[in-house]
Amino acid sequence: MPSVLLRGGMVLTMNDARDVVIGDVSIRDGRIAAIGRVGDQPHDTTIDASGAMVLPGFVQTHLHLCQTLFRGFADDLALIDWLRQRIWPMEAAHTAGSLRASARLAVCELLSTGTTTALTMETVHDTDVVFDEVSRSGLRATIGKCMMDADAQVPKRLMEGTQASIDESLALQRRWQGQADGRIRAAFAPRFALSCSRGLLEAVASLSSSHGVLVHTHASEQQAEIALVEHLTGRRNIEYFDDIGLTSHRLCLAHCVWVNDRERALLAEHDVKVLHCPGSNFKLGSGMAPVPELRRMGVCVSLGADGAACNNRLDMFEEMRLAAVMQAVRLGPGALPARDVVWMATRGGARALGLDAQIGSIEVGKRADVIVVDTTQPHTAPGPDPYSTLTYASRGTDVRHTLVDGEILVRDFRPTRYDPVQIAADARREAQALAVRAGI
Repeated sequence: MPSVLLRGGMVLTMNDARDVVIGDVSIRDGRIAAIGRVGDQPHDTTIDASGAMVLPGFVQTHLHLCQTLFRGFADDLALIDWLRQRIWPMEAAHTAGSLRASARLAVCELLSTGTTTALTMETVHDTDVVFDEVSRSGLRATIGKCMMDADAQVPKRLMEGTQASIDESLALQRRWQGQADGRIRAAFAPRFALSCSRGLLEAVASLSSSHGVLVHTHASEQQAEIALVEHLTGRRNIEYFDDIGLTSHRLCLAHCVWVNDRERALLAEHDVKVLHCPGSNFKLGSGMAPVPELRRMGVCVSLGADGAACNNRLDMFEEMRLAAVMQAVRLGPGALPARDVVWMATRGGARALGLDAQIGSIEVGKRADVIVVDTTQPHTAPGPDPYSTLTYASRGTDVRHTLVDGEILVRDFRPTRYDPVQIAADARREAQALAVRAGI
């Protein structure tokens, strides 16, 4: 693997001390080899990082790559209507070709805006296509096939038998776990309590424990959803998950907007990971998650854009800004400082995925998932505080370079493996045909 030298940037290491270093980052064999003054050691590629910040690639912990083609087709609806009227019909209408176009469009956007690692929940069928496309892209990802066996209001193509859902999820793990030099992993992805039988969730809890595999699901996003869960189970989401043995350090819960004191205590007690999606929560009118309170209790809270169907952007800079200003509205300015938000976008995401020893900071020996963010444009000046600049001023279009495992996947603002114009054209064509099939 070619060696790379990032020369002369402001390096936000995001290590435990949060050291900031003005200097170089040397990358060899896909890992960080040295930080600071590297001198004249030869490298295959040297990149000028002056006038830029060098930091770990963003780790987005809640996405739906399969929904990227739905962008603009599902606006201005409440959650349950959004699912039943748009998302489920369109997911059911996906073909292998439209799924590939959706995943490719998402990955191009993610890499171009600085996300190097993703946790994504796909639809029920044809998940091999997404695994294949992501493995080809260079992105690091943990991918789960959506599991649904208990909702009579979903299209027939999304309704599974319990054992069939489990068998297919296990088969995907056998085929894809550790592929692409370890960049690709598989997760269990039961959609949410309303779409999954108790038996399915109990089986997932047991298999997650025995296989050491992450569980990625939704919980407590909206009050109407919680009322339905209580009606069906007699318990609130987190209490129900705890009853069936699902709460553990492997459980990754998207949203957790409406969690009471008892549920917050359960999240902290079992080291459950909370995946905060401020853009989606605002757009769907879900509410504002109690992020500072959860973090004070020791809960790991990370960030994700959710899907393009309920956010319309997959840009982590947008999520960082919204996360900070949302808490200013709830609790007052400074309730969630910019420095903490950048931590959530990097180290917090790595910890949520169990990858903190490998990614999330720029430290010698860690994998070289690194981005270079330009700071020469007027909207980032004067920029006395790099964390403030990243959270409040920077944009996804400021990402100059993106590297995963030391490979340059975006160079000088352009993807190296993709033609963005062609990808967008293919996506528009596939989306139009998909909408016709779905009757949208």
